[in-house]
Amino acid sequence: MFSLKKISWHFTALIIVLFFLLPLLSILYQSWQADWANIQHLWQTVLTDYSLNSLLLVLGTVGLSLVFAIPAAWIISTYQFVGQKTLQWALCLPLAIPAYLVGYLYTDLLDYPGPVQSLLREYFAWHSPQDYWFPAIRSLGGACFILALVLYPYIFLLVRVALLEQSENLIHSAKTLGASRFYLFKKVTLPLIRPAIAVGASLVAMETLGDFGTVYYFAVPTLTTAVYDTWLGYGDLGSASQISLLMLLMIFSLLWLERYSRRKQKTYQRGYEKKRRLLPLSGLKLVLAHLYCWGLVSIAFMIPFAKLIYWALAYFDVSQADNFFHYAYHSLSSSLIASVVCVLLALFLHFFNRLRLQKSPMQQRVGHYSLQLSSLGYAIPGTVLAIGILIPYTHADHCVNDLLKSFGFSPVGLIFSGSMFALICAYTVRFSAMAIGGIDTSFQKISPSLDMASRTLGQNGIKMLARVHLPLLSKGILTALMMVFIETMKELNASLLLRPFNFDTLATHVFTFTSDEQLEQAALPAIALVLVGLLPVIWLTRSLVLHSEKDR
Repeated sequence: MFSLKKISWHFTALIIVLFFLLPLLSILYQSWQADWANIQHLWQTVLTDYSLNSLLLVLGTVGLSLVFAIPAAWIISTYQFVGQKTLQWALCLPLAIPAYLVGYLYTDLLDYPGPVQSLLREYFAWHSPQDYWFPAIRSLGGACFILALVLYPYIFLLVRVALLEQSENLIHSAKTLGASRFYLFKKVTLPLIRPAIAVGASLVAMETLGDFGTVYYFAVPTLTTAVYDTWLGYGDLGSASQISLLMLLMIFSLLWLERYSRRKQKTYQRGYEKKRRLLPLSGLKLVLAHLYCWGLVSIAFMIPFAKLIYWALAYFDVSQADNFFHYAYHSLSSSLIASVVCVLLALFLHFFNRLRLQKSPMQQRVGHYSLQLSSLGYAIPGTVLAIGILIPYTHADHCVNDLLKSFGFSPVGLIFSGSMFALICAYTVRFSAMAIGGIDTSFQKISPSLDMASRTLGQNGIKMLARVHLPLLSKGILTALMMVFIETMKELNASLLLRPFNFDTLATHVFTFTSDEQLEQAALPAIALVLVGLLPVIWLTRSLVLHSEKDR
């Protein structure tokens, strides 16, 4: 029989899981209740084109990201040369800059009145667009290029780690059998790094499908912009929910395809096997390696960041410094609250799962599924998540106000859906997967014997967590706090749709100026967003570098 304490643990875990699943369940309910005639009309008019654009955007971005990431990962993890250690983290810097900022900056550089085309017209004596052809940056292909520049580090990081973990014995064995370099890469290396490529490509695909800022600025109609326009432009929340459901089906299909594609693949490498030894690089190959890697870093990060610094200095007088501190306070406060809530929920779920590991197989599955279900929010795009948050919270507001009226009290307004509460909940649902993943590694390092010793000394439940686990989890908790904090600082989609009145964050403030073609006046907060985003990138790459050096 369950004791009262055990029931309370299970009840709390159930409430937390339902909190994470509530947006998804709300979208399903709203889609089922909505009028299907509207969505049929959208399919007959524009939705087919929107879906095709979304598919092409995902395929193009993933393809370009693979082209950018795999050669860079191969060079960094195979060869040793001057500047290699710097490139290990420099190639990940594009993760720190939002894609819509890169899109605006390259539009300013490459559009018809920009300096690049102006210089070409002056040099070749061209007078009109009919005299020459230049690729349009504001297009579907341009959006793929910009998103790939920002998202390729997801694939680069995973492939680089997979390459470093390969045993050098396999390579020597293949060479002994007469395998050429190309055949070695095709038959040995590529199958071993295929899981890393698949996971990285799925992350890029999910981020691309959920992107709003870049496609909105480039005027590329996708399912994300369709949700935004249907909801705010036409006031049709039901059809917006149905489009959101279509996006969720596409995302979960991507995840299923990623797992299905490697369902039969098994990789076993023993710890005593010799790790890959880096080969020296010199001559023309060294020059080409530097040109490729530093060229990629320059195009994806250095040129846009340098342009932001130039604008911040040139337009400092009109940069609205007072508003900058006001919006920075909004971002800091909401991000700090969300990161603390995410870490607390992740700690409880991990501890609940740990308590179930010594129980029956059924209870072990309960703990495992509670973690898995609570991590689903990261796969939900911010625009879709905003709808899933707004539906139940608006209903809760109406219920509270009706209840107060029935008792003769004045209504309190939109205390759930119209306040910072909805924004914090959206951040929590969206980014708790990062906190769960960040703490998971630290929890796995704690030996179960410590739990047994703690119980022997009478330290059970919360006392065990506070006195035994928390001191050992400090590094994982700090990492999780930082990762969630930085991601919430940069989050745009849900912030645009759920922010209270007169409540702007740095991300929404910068995007407003970007969409109005006035980013020069918001260069200072844009630089702040980039600098804050650099912290987790440097932290992550530094830990990976130290780990790989320790292995060798």
